Amino acid sequence: MKTIIPLEEGDYYLTPEGYRCFTEQYHLKRGYCCESGCRHCPYGYNKRTNTQK
Repeated sequence: MKTIIPLEEGDYYLTPEGYRCFTEQYHLKRGYCCESGCRHCPYGYNKRTNTQK
């Protein structure tokens, strides 16, 4: 069961295309890497090599 994390100011911003982009702040609150290749991943995941630094 996934825990729902309430969004706070600074957790995301809207891209010029209108998509929600989660920040490093949000990813750290979530506490794990989802291995989706997120733009602001603080865990160092590389989608091309499928590895974490």
